[in-house]
Amino acid sequence: MKFLSHQLTFPDVSESSEDGLLAVGGDLSSERLLLAYSKGIFPWFGEGDPILWWSPDPRFVLLPKNLKVSKSMKQIMKKQKFSFTTNKAFEAVVKHCSTINREKQGQFDTWITDDIITAYTNLHQLGYAISVEVWENNDLVGGLYGLNLKNGVFCGESMFSKVSNASKAGFIYLIQNNNFKLIDCQIRTKHLESLGGAYISRAKFLSYL
Repeated sequence: MKFLSHQLTFPDVSESSEDGLLAVGGDLSSERLLLAYSKGIFPWFGEGDPILWWSPDPRFVLLPKNLKVSKSMKQIMKKQKFSFTTNKAFEAVVKHCSTINREKQGQFDTWITDDIITAYTNLHQLGYAISVEVWENNDLVGGLYGLNLKNGVFCGESMFSKVSNASKAGFIYLIQNNNFKLIDCQIRTKHLESLGGAYISRAKFLSYL
């Protein structure tokens, strides 16, 4: 594990620990974040902790061709229970994601800090971070956000749902309405696994980048 300085560099991902931790420190500038993602590295840390940078092996991803849409979800999409927008309410989506309790999933409960919100809002303004909003009538009931690396890879950061199936619907919409060749899920969850997510080697993941 390396400690980062102000210089915009990262150690080679092969230096990651067994659980994927690569480096500590640095900052959340747009330049550093874009460099990190281009190398298969992402930040993930709890409130009050130093910035932790990860590059796990294997990597949990979803190939769009492997997307699993259940019969019930097909009916929900067909009946247009929800409507969808892209980049209409980016900050609202991120803030909703920050309120979700994820301790039961083994994740940091408060990892979407004010600094994270600011950092990804800056990336949104640069055209890299995007959101999908899920609406029921005029209410924002679900959504997700992440980075479009503009090379066919979408790095999912977080999603939320205020009503049943809203986040699943948003995820399906994202995949079916874009030409992404790979969705980087970063961390395995049963929710994403049920939609077709699976592990691939870090080397294979880096080949997509």
